[in-house]
Amino acid sequence: MIAKMTVTTLVSAALVAPICAWAQAWPIKPVRVIVTFAPGGSSDVVARLISGPLQQKLGQTVVVDNKPGGGGTIGAAEAARAPADGYTFLLSNSAPISISPFMLDKPTYDPVKSFNHVSYIGSVANVFVLHPSVPAKSVKELVAWIKSQKEPVNYGSGGIGSIGHIIGEVFKNEHKLSMEHIGYKGSGPMHTDLIGGRLKFAIDTLPQNVPYMQDNRLRAVAVTSPRRAGISPDVPTVIEAGQPKLVAENFLGLSAPAGVDAGIANRLHAVMAEVLADPVVNKRLEDIGVYGRKMSVAEFNGFVAKQVADWAPLVKASGAKLN
Repeated sequence: MIAKMTVTTLVSAALVAPICAWAQAWPIKPVRVIVTFAPGGSSDVVARLISGPLQQKLGQTVVVDNKPGGGGTIGAAEAARAPADGYTFLLSNSAPISISPFMLDKPTYDPVKSFNHVSYIGSVANVFVLHPSVPAKSVKELVAWIKSQKEPVNYGSGGIGSIGHIIGEVFKNEHKLSMEHIGYKGSGPMHTDLIGGRLKFAIDTLPQNVPYMQDNRLRAVAVTSPRRAGISPDVPTVIEAGQPKLVAENFLGLSAPAGVDAGIANRLHAVMAEVLADPVVNKRLEDIGVYGRKMSVAEFNGFVAKQVADWAPLVKASGAKLN
């Protein structure tokens, strides 16, 4: 009996040991972070900002892989399909998680069930920005200007299914405005048209617009956060502008395909907590308008589930669709 128990114990230990050792050894090769928008947008900037410190702490290369298109669904679907082995993560954000899946007749992934949302990074405000040729200097004046135009006014965003897209649809429906959305593949291409005057108005994440606001190439009339942003303290909020329905912030985080080993998820969460607690990293994030707070893995997954529940009816009511 003693011999049998000893053998059984040894066999069990032999089976469990490699699994534990594998989780502890992770990562043994480069880690990929999929960004769902083109270079230049907030998701891309944040991914590249954290990749260096994360790489140092993990001891492996962290590769930022831009997969734009489909309102973020192309990159998110690729991340959801990836092996749950800890070598592919999604730089998750509001567009592919809370918004775009509900613009598809047949979603290619479930924003809650297809992922384990591992590390919350922070949230960033959106901003209403205008080409200087538009005379409006407030949201109220923007509404009046749009209504005065003979043709529908085009408004841009970083992509179909972006949070800017949906805010624009809510804004349009609230004021019965004649507006047409133009979804770009990232903020970079959109700014080319906006600064050049071919596009007059956009709703985009705040950070990448600040330099253009500072040198007067663009004019901001409101941010969509519930409080003024530290990087643009002179720009009023949509609440101050009398538009509380337009409050919306884009969240950013790291998410793994569902089924990822709990040991790997917990280790990444712990390492990311160290990265985000670094004063240099924290200051750089705040400088670009990204403000975080501590969340456990369970809390982040709960946060995402609530975001989905809150945004899904708004997206469906807007009538916005992804082709």
